[in-house]
Amino acid sequence: MPSGHVIRRAGGISRSLITYYGPVWRRGRMEALYRRFLQAGDLAFDIGAHVGNRVRIFRRIGARVIALEPQPDFVAVLRLLYGRDPDVVIEASGVAAGSGEGKLYLSTRTPTVSTFADSWIDDVQTDRRFQRIRWDTVISVPLVSLDELISRHGEPQFCKIDVEGFEHEVLQGLSQPIAALSFEYIPVAIDRAIACLERISALGDYRYRHSRVETHRWADRGWMEPETMIELLSTLPADGRSGDVYAVRTDRLSAAADL
Repeated sequence: MPSGHVIRRAGGISRSLITYYGPVWRRGRMEALYRRFLQAGDLAFDIGAHVGNRVRIFRRIGARVIALEPQPDFVAVLRLLYGRDPDVVIEASGVAAGSGEGKLYLSTRTPTVSTFADSWIDDVQTDRRFQRIRWDTVISVPLVSLDELISRHGEPQFCKIDVEGFEHEVLQGLSQPIAALSFEYIPVAIDRAIACLERISALGDYRYRHSRVETHRWADRGWMEPETMIELLSTLPADGRSGDVYAVRTDRLSAAADL
């Protein structure tokens, strides 16, 4: 591997560690947010675990964690940080509608936007913030489905999905309405988020809220019907900030309510 590539990759990994572990003032808000969905002893799935900052918070809550990460460098980081924890299982794979092999498009300098969704790359490059990003390497990665993970590990009380435009494909591999989950949205590719919401609503009766990227605060006034959340997402400006949509099954809604 050329030395320049190694240096760029090391820089990308370092930026991720600083970005997601550096702002210590966010930790309390993040933990408070996830405590609405998880208690000690619960099971959490982290799909697209990256450097594991969500793994850390889930473990602070006392949840057991199944962490899925397809990028080999970040699997090594996760194993270094959490590999000795018996309540964390790290799997070096991606998640899709079914098992098999997938092509992962890596960005050496900006590993947070590595993706299985090649068409998503075209979508987001209409946003000026993505125009300098290059996906310069393609690797083959094993894939599993959420149903397979549930069969192997049990049903999670919360599933975080952050896979850069591949969220809908992940949800296609889920055939049961789990208690709560989240998925990323990017305004410039909002149709993908709406498709995710429609998929979740087809599985069961859910209510929705959203939070802007890494704020760990609600950006709305309360839990919404699916149609209301779709309308809200549809009105977001294309150059707006990304974030996460949270979905809670209605029988679990009282546990997720604001304190």
